[in-house]
Amino acid sequence: MAVPKSKVSKARKNKRRSSHWKLESPNLSKCSKCGELRMPHRACSECGTYKDREVK
Repeated sequence: MAVPKSKVSKARKNKRRSSHWKLESPNLSKCSKCGELRMPHRACSECGTYKDREVK
């Protein structure tokens, strides 16, 4: 069984863990009607269209 030879500091431990907890930016696409950035597969919040149909 592996036994650590010395204590791992908080800074070293947190540096190792930091890459797993980063948030990813959401993928955005342009609205085909108004050109505003929106989430994919969602209705546009500006003009209210989804798949070239008025839904809002």
